Amino acid sequence: MYDYIIVGAGLSGAVFAYEATKRGKTVKVIDKRNHIGGNIYCESIEGINVHKYGAHIFHTSNKRIWDYVNQFATFNHYINSPVANYQGKLYNLPFNMNTFYAMWGTKTPQEVREKIAEQTQHLQGIEPKNLEEQALKLIGKDVYELLIKGYTEKQWGRSATDLPPFIIKRLPVRFTFDNNYFNDRYQGIPEGGYNVIIEKMLEGIEVELGVDFFEKKSKWENQAKKVVFTGMIDQYFDYKHGELDYRGLHFEHEVLDIDNFQGNAVVNYTEREVPYTRIIEHKHFEFGRQEKTVITREYPADWQKGEEPYYPINDAENNAIFAKYAKEAEAIQDRVIFCGRLADYKYYDMHLVIERALAVVEAEFTKS
Repeated sequence: MYDYIIVGAGLSGAVFAYEATKRGKTVKVIDKRNHIGGNIYCESIEGINVHKYGAHIFHTSNKRIWDYVNQFATFNHYINSPVANYQGKLYNLPFNMNTFYAMWGTKTPQEVREKIAEQTQHLQGIEPKNLEEQALKLIGKDVYELLIKGYTEKQWGRSATDLPPFIIKRLPVRFTFDNNYFNDRYQGIPEGGYNVIIEKMLEGIEVELGVDFFEKKSKWENQAKKVVFTGMIDQYFDYKHGELDYRGLHFEHEVLDIDNFQGNAVVNYTEREVPYTRIIEHKHFEFGRQEKTVITREYPADWQKGEEPYYPINDAENNAIFAKYAKEAEAIQDRVIFCGRLADYKYYDMHLVIERALAVVEAEFTKS
């Protein structure tokens, strides 16, 4: 009999396992995959740490979270500075003075403001009804058509005129020549990849991989006083209120017999006609000097049950379904703790995953 069976060896499960063990609790972690780490898992290929489930760049402004994660790894000084490719022409992201110079030849912030005002003034009195109208009102026709429209439509699998405006309520526009994508104070990649963090968290903890919790659900639940569940909340309740929707991703990894393919870790392809949203060149995350390189093309896809879910579709219909599951979860909170991206039906960056998991830990272990 364990104190906790933790379903999922990703970041949420690993944080809870580490903290529970630190408090003298007996813990076992199970995962249906054949590796720990969930979606932050890295595979070493040609001596390069390949982010198998898409690019993961750690960033936060929360010093507590930054200090916490630095217990488990040494972070390098990688700064995320993606580049957008539209029909072979390159633009810096986020939208900044370099972007606008490449697009319009503007050299001063005032020139940029005038250009944006010229393209948006006729929309200022209009309440946007969809994402396209919202983006046009914020940034104008040129930036929208070259850098937003095609990428967004690929990402969501539908026309920008069929997407709600709230998806793009704000756009990061900088009137400086700063290519740093994130505004967060702390940023980097763990040296040796993300596996280093998860391995350290789970050190000395019993872990069983290749285990489908649902095949023997009652067995696992009977082996512990409490279950920490980080999987899909609708699956836990056997989809009794309906299935929650996600967007999926497919990855195409390729080893190239050259030392440098694109000169940057992330290049987005913003035209609709290119089927993938971006190409990741993994060695640049850790400033690699290997003779070969590994690239990954990332394809957004309609999600089917049984595939790995990536982005929750938090529209009104799905949120209403989730609310029913959240009520079910509340009713059994003395036996099951729901925590993480899939259990909370919410997209989290890594720092927020850790923040959420630590909040759950605190709530669990400060009970009277």
